[in-house]
Amino acid sequence: MRENQPDPKPRFQRVLLKLSGEALMGDQGYGVDPAMASRIAEEISELHALGVQVAATVGGGNIVRGISVSAAGMDRVSGDYMGMLATVINALALQNALEKRGVFTRVQSAIEMKEVAEPFIRRRAIRHLEKGRVVIFAAGTGNPYFSTDTAAALRAMEIGAEVILKATKVDGIYDSDPLLNPSAKLFKELTYLEVLEKGLRVMDTTAVSLCMENKLPIVVFNLLHRGNIKSVVLGSNVGSIVRA
Repeated sequence: MRENQPDPKPRFQRVLLKLSGEALMGDQGYGVDPAMASRIAEEISELHALGVQVAATVGGGNIVRGISVSAAGMDRVSGDYMGMLATVINALALQNALEKRGVFTRVQSAIEMKEVAEPFIRRRAIRHLEKGRVVIFAAGTGNPYFSTDTAAALRAMEIGAEVILKATKVDGIYDSDPLLNPSAKLFKELTYLEVLEKGLRVMDTTAVSLCMENKLPIVVFNLLHRGNIKSVVLGSNVGSIVRA
């Protein structure tokens, strides 16, 4: 009888997972779906079990999006701060889901709120990762006018992550929205310059430029397919990759 084979060695040892707020929304129209948070936590715990050091950032679009409220007439700075606070709510929800699975987790916020989260301190974040804790970065960069994409790129570089894993609702990077255009072309591999020149909506241009300057690869994949996070980290041909 064939013995059970161990899991292949992870391709990356330290990753930053970029989640949208909408990912936590599930099939609901607003807020956090506990079942979806639990499913994401389960996939993160699988990475953790492989010995991968996992950090995450999460958006706040399921609660409030700064650009949207600004377009509706609210002051942009106020709207952005509201969006940052929404990301803290999502980070706490994800932390709760992870700790229910026995994964020790720390939330670090760029806006100080010591009663609910640690302040972001780079060395402390790295130490948490080295001790096997998942670290969730909340409140973006702490500054208005910067997206959670930019926050993800910045935090990934600060902690020495080897890759950004961007979870989306589609299978990778397309030349147009595949949800609107069934003939949209999927790119399996792109350079940073190609993403910028083609105006592809992978991450915002500031985030892509930061990754390009620091040669930090970005893998874009479909979060809705169960097991994709683990597959990407194990080196499977899943999603699209942006690199030099």
